[in-house]
Amino acid sequence: MKGVEVATTGPMMRLVAEGLDRQFTLRPFPGPEGLDAFLAEAGPRIRGLATSGGHRRVDAALMDRLPNLEVIANFGVGYDTVDAAEAGRRGIVVTNTPDVLTEEVADLALGLILATIRQLPQADRYLRAGKWLGGPFPLTATLRGRKAGIIGLGRIGKAIARRLEAFGVPVAYTGRRRQPDVPYPYHATPVELARAVDLLVAVAPGGAETHHLVDAAVLAALGPDGILINVGRGSVVDEGALVEALRAGTILTAGLDVYEDEPRVPAALVAMDHVVLLPHVGSASVHTRDAMGQLAVDNLVSWFSGKGPLTPVAETPWPRPA
Repeated sequence: MKGVEVATTGPMMRLVAEGLDRQFTLRPFPGPEGLDAFLAEAGPRIRGLATSGGHRRVDAALMDRLPNLEVIANFGVGYDTVDAAEAGRRGIVVTNTPDVLTEEVADLALGLILATIRQLPQADRYLRAGKWLGGPFPLTATLRGRKAGIIGLGRIGKAIARRLEAFGVPVAYTGRRRQPDVPYPYHATPVELARAVDLLVAVAPGGAETHHLVDAAVLAALGPDGILINVGRGSVVDEGALVEALRAGTILTAGLDVYEDEPRVPAALVAMDHVVLLPHVGSASVHTRDAMGQLAVDNLVSWFSGKGPLTPVAETPWPRPA
């Protein structure tokens, strides 16, 4: 496979870059100033692409410059920077890295829930500032007695639900459709779900279908004791509506790991001391990122070995009709 030319659309972790370089002829995209010339020269020979969130979008215009592209390996379970529907129309397989990050992201989600409800970062800052000497940290809200609603009950959503159940928290959910094998109550819309719970956890993927799924109406339904947690995609939450809801006391607080325009976080959110903000670290452990990187490499190796993709996404044309 060393003769197969595979490109990367931006910087990749060392394990991925070295793994691809061992197996293929690796052609990393240059910076914007050299990209046009690079695609004109190498584009027709590139058969595989490795990409990641934060890289340039893999859209129809880029695919036009890669006429012999067969497979796109996305580093991450979310692949909203890849136009998978367009790839599917062209017969290009798209893969992602599910499962290997499920438990890590679910762990982080539980940690973010507890940190947000019990104000753990704020308590840490309180102690470090020497304020404990002047009196105890203020009492906080609690997880006790809460009901949780999950928007997007996929692999990660179910792993979060299992953890919440272990904490004695009842779980309900919403999604594209009711899942017959799921024991939790189903609500047809995010507004209906928010009305029934006071802890709302967004785990939905990005894309047009979920854009601003959590809007002002959902936040109003969640209510003044409600807490929003987002570990899915930033585009799922209307950040402007969230800022206004937090300012007005429409909801109690929020814990966020993802944002609409990463890594730029609205100053209004940063200024709110009761909100817990993380820099998109849901899967960011050495163990899990290594597993994700290896799966991205393995998808390309499997494809060019004639074995097909290991983890194709829903829009991908696989298996092909006989």
